[in-house]
Amino acid sequence: MSGMPFLIPFIVVLYISAGFYFTIRFFSLKKPKNAIYRILGVTIALSLIYTIPGFYEKTRATVQDGDVDTYAYAPFSKASKVVSLSEPSTYKIEDNLPIIDGATALYPVYSAFVKAVYPEKEYDQYDSEVMSNRTGQAYDNLINGDVDMIFALAPSDAQLNRAKDQGRELKLTPIGKEAFVFFVNAKNPVTGLTTDEVKGIYSGEITNWKEVGGKDKTIRAFQRPEDSGSQTALQQFMGEVPIMDPPVEDIASLMGTIVDQVSDYKNFNNAMGYTFRYYSTEMTQNKRIRLLALNDVEPTIETIRSGAYPITGEFYAITAGSENPHLEKFIEWMLSEQGQEIIEKTGYVSIQ
Repeated sequence: MSGMPFLIPFIVVLYISAGFYFTIRFFSLKKPKNAIYRILGVTIALSLIYTIPGFYEKTRATVQDGDVDTYAYAPFSKASKVVSLSEPSTYKIEDNLPIIDGATALYPVYSAFVKAVYPEKEYDQYDSEVMSNRTGQAYDNLINGDVDMIFALAPSDAQLNRAKDQGRELKLTPIGKEAFVFFVNAKNPVTGLTTDEVKGIYSGEITNWKEVGGKDKTIRAFQRPEDSGSQTALQQFMGEVPIMDPPVEDIASLMGTIVDQVSDYKNFNNAMGYTFRYYSTEMTQNKRIRLLALNDVEPTIETIRSGAYPITGEFYAITAGSENPHLEKFIEWMLSEQGQEIIEKTGYVSIQ
């Protein structure tokens, strides 16, 4: 039932109907049977009318971390999608392996690092030396001392404060570049916005697509949960401009209460969302959305490399005081020609 409270009326009606049916059969009631069946039939039909729109909305295409089968990027699986070096790695780690974690979108990169440097074996994504727990959990693991290094975008203010409270200093080493992108339904006639227009939308000042050259439809500007990599990127992009409250959905919790949660992006024709270029174009390959040009510049490898695309940022190898003896040399190797070759082959842009 979690996330689908619209099913509650239908299930309640279904239980009541079953109760009436077995009561009638048990007591062999005949006279009221047909009338009761008609009433129950109408009630079930009405509950379905209420349920179907909610079910339809729930099953619409989404863009979120869970859309990707990350096991396809496991470093040593037979059909792994991770890239390989053109020649054997000049650096290897045989023992005392650094425990690493990171953002879903960066798993193909650091999985390829592992393929080049670590011993060949199976690495469980949630309980091994090489994990993929998404940005928020990865930062928590690093701050708590459960991992030696993570791969992610810059931390949020909350993550920096948690690290400070734990007495840990986060060291961020840039290893590559990526574009933060905004996207819409592929049928939306709007193909580009200015950065000021995007800020206007996410501050709540621009509320209709017709204000930016589109159709007369209300803009549904979706957001991501706090401490996710993309939400932190939005906050950094917006700067001092306040972000409006995000769309939420009712979630039926295990305690029987209804709580609000930031709604996942749904691919309505008036919706807008954001993510990172590589994740959307290479990992999800969702053809039902279209990335928007910003200030008339498309988000491509070339415009990221040149700096022409206006929201280009670095991603990092991040440590927090681990004493693992291999970390420094491992990061040096990531910045070497071979490490940067992996970043380029994967589909990101080299830091060099």
